[in-house]
Amino acid sequence: MIEIRSSHLDGVEVSWFAPLCNGDFEYLGVPNNRYKSTFKNTSEVLLTADRLGFRNILCPSSYQVGQDTLTFASAVAPMTQNINLLTAIRCGEVHPPMLGRAIATLDHILEGRLTVNIISSNLPGDNMSSQDRYQRSREVIEILKQGWTQECIDFEGQFYNFKINNTLPVRPYQQNGGPLLYFGGYSPDGKDLCAEHCDVYLMWPDTEENLRGHMEDLTARARKYGRKIDYGLRIHVVVRETEDEARAAANKLVSKLDADVGDEIRNRALDAKSLGVALQSQARERSDSEGYIEDHLWTGIGRARSGCGMALVGNPDQIRDKIQRYIDMGLRAFIFSGYPHKDECELFGRYVLPQLKTVSMPIEQGRRPAETPQTPLGAAQRI
Repeated sequence: MIEIRSSHLDGVEVSWFAPLCNGDFEYLGVPNNRYKSTFKNTSEVLLTADRLGFRNILCPSSYQVGQDTLTFASAVAPMTQNINLLTAIRCGEVHPPMLGRAIATLDHILEGRLTVNIISSNLPGDNMSSQDRYQRSREVIEILKQGWTQECIDFEGQFYNFKINNTLPVRPYQQNGGPLLYFGGYSPDGKDLCAEHCDVYLMWPDTEENLRGHMEDLTARARKYGRKIDYGLRIHVVVRETEDEARAAANKLVSKLDADVGDEIRNRALDAKSLGVALQSQARERSDSEGYIEDHLWTGIGRARSGCGMALVGNPDQIRDKIQRYIDMGLRAFIFSGYPHKDECELFGRYVLPQLKTVSMPIEQGRRPAETPQTPLGAAQRI
């Protein structure tokens, strides 16, 4: 049985994606300076999502290309009105007390609209085992939580050992726990870390049966720690007025993709050899002749992506109905994206978002920041 922390919610968190990592295209694999990852281009995507009523937006992290995540988030934060920022951090990249200070500062700038995506991939030059990478992330999270909730940090671990006597200056805006932690990973060590410390388990696309299996696994792991967590899905989308138009748009997206370029894009990421990426490749191999592994679930986008490699493709009602199936399974958070990101954000905002009742993922009782204003959507509700 799948247990979720926010089973009481009558809405879902619908989020978009900010292309910080130079991965925005009209045709996958064909660079175009019009979509280059600049502060101007990426902030326009984010502010469009804010205006349309999306509740959160993932600001990713990559070493090879793109912008620094925390710097970007800090710069764009004062421009936003209602949207939360899901800011990715790579555990081990910044010394944990300094990272805690940066996150707390950003949380104050956003007045509590900060959420954090925990990443545990190798750093440049690293070749750590999965067990060690997730242990390092566990220690980073524990140190962050000490700094956010206790008068001092007193920590002894495998990777970090230190004591700091006064943490009051680096307390986040969100008291009694700090920002919500989102996490994605498929190895047993990663799943156990999420079950013990994180709030939302993010999955990449797969068949409904496989998604349900991961959720059941995480539910059992979280139960061992006396916890419940929420579940989310990171997925692309191609929505048009008709199914034929959506399929044509999907095919157009990969119509100029050179196979060697696709391989280079997939293999350049530091997580290219991770279990999650392997699962995306396996799903692509099981798809039909047109790249569909399930009704309206298209794997073709993974030909030029490491990581999230599938898209929902269809007309507005088909996309809404597929999302509702996920909601009925227990998913409460969705991070969508499409190509080009600003154009697809506007299409999703026009055709699908008004059909969904949206909320911001709730912080556990006693961890609520100050109330923030309603989004412009009449159906939206902040919890």
